[in-house]
Amino acid sequence: MANTLPMALRVYRGLSSAAAPLAPALIRQRLKHGKEDPERTDERRGLSHDTRPLGPLVWIHGASVGEVLAAAALIERLRALNIRILLTSGTVTSAAIVAKRFPPDVIHQYVPYDTPRFVERFLDHWRPSLGLFIESDLWPNLILAGASRRVPMVVINGRMSPRSFPRWRRMSGTISALLGRFDLCLAQSQADAERFSALGARNVITTGNLKLDVPAPPADPVKLERLMAMTRGRPVIVAASTHPGEEEMLIATHKALSSALPSLLTVIVPRHPQRGSAIADLVAGAGLQTGLRSRDGQPLAGTEIYVADTIGELGLFYRLASIVFMGGSLVEHGGQNPIEAVKLGGAIVHGPHVFNFAEVYEALDSAAGARLAQDQVALVRQFRHLLADPEAGNSLVAAGSRVVNQLGGALERTMAALEPYLLQVRLEMGTARDA
Repeated sequence: MANTLPMALRVYRGLSSAAAPLAPALIRQRLKHGKEDPERTDERRGLSHDTRPLGPLVWIHGASVGEVLAAAALIERLRALNIRILLTSGTVTSAAIVAKRFPPDVIHQYVPYDTPRFVERFLDHWRPSLGLFIESDLWPNLILAGASRRVPMVVINGRMSPRSFPRWRRMSGTISALLGRFDLCLAQSQADAERFSALGARNVITTGNLKLDVPAPPADPVKLERLMAMTRGRPVIVAASTHPGEEEMLIATHKALSSALPSLLTVIVPRHPQRGSAIADLVAGAGLQTGLRSRDGQPLAGTEIYVADTIGELGLFYRLASIVFMGGSLVEHGGQNPIEAVKLGGAIVHGPHVFNFAEVYEALDSAAGARLAQDQVALVRQFRHLLADPEAGNSLVAAGSRVVNQLGGALERTMAALEPYLLQVRLEMGTARDA
């Protein structure tokens, strides 16, 4: 295989192999920054303390929280067929979400660092029957090793952003060698499908975005009732999955609105919960009363900006608020998925940088199912209008719900496209039972 690879991949394989002895140092560095689980660092080197279940095993890989959650409904459908699932991801936050929201029979592992030795250990242990790679988290050694073992591999919910496409075009031989190892590529949109095809993917089918079919996130009813009791009568805005640079704008927005609405409560839910304390310091530095959820703080009567720095509670806060600002959009991150908030009745406001979900936001905006705020001044204007006119918010929610319903169906199309591979898995299950 090595002789047929493009030079860039051969160099990558050589360098990544040589870098394997540096893994302990890398792990120590990442532990200092809270980016690794100290109890599970062996998994990064392809080692596991979990036993592989008997019979066929479908392996699903996603980079982080968004990708893992996108696969939730698909995983439920596969479990209904009695298929065992191995789910890999690369972040501590995604592992926490799996532990909180997925059934215990879904096996989670951290994806190994992409060196040949670690990848081979991982595949030797788990021996997957089918590999499903979510969106575009394509690690070369992982893909090449899977292909050399003849593991059927499929890109699901494939996304190739307008920003990534030109970069990959400049490395067409490299990306073609990787995408060509996949048996099938299921793309989110026609534009994504065309980009994948241009880069060398085979058997490309447009199936839609699985994130449009995700179920609404759950909420602990006791916690929800307590929060609703503590905030009753107060207008509440939730800023979901915020990124550095946005919190300052949200603090300024709150101050601009609170002169007319002194009872206003703004809830900031940072994309990375470990930033909670720093955000609370920003709020306090602006002269506002704050509370930090991770310290078991509750939004008291005097709390002005509440920092919800916990994992897996967005469903709680979406249910609490009538207005939801989707973070990652006032800075050039690319936006966060608005679908869950729409499904839970949030009137969506977002910034201009939504290229990660461009088609979803375009559909919402054109149908008056979301509102665009180009900057912090516009954010104040949009919030002020929605707070003063509840009917405008209701219209926004109704239009957003219609768009989400119309754009759904990716799960059924994905299952239909995977059917030949799942049939083979079920045949393996029958063989395993007869053995």
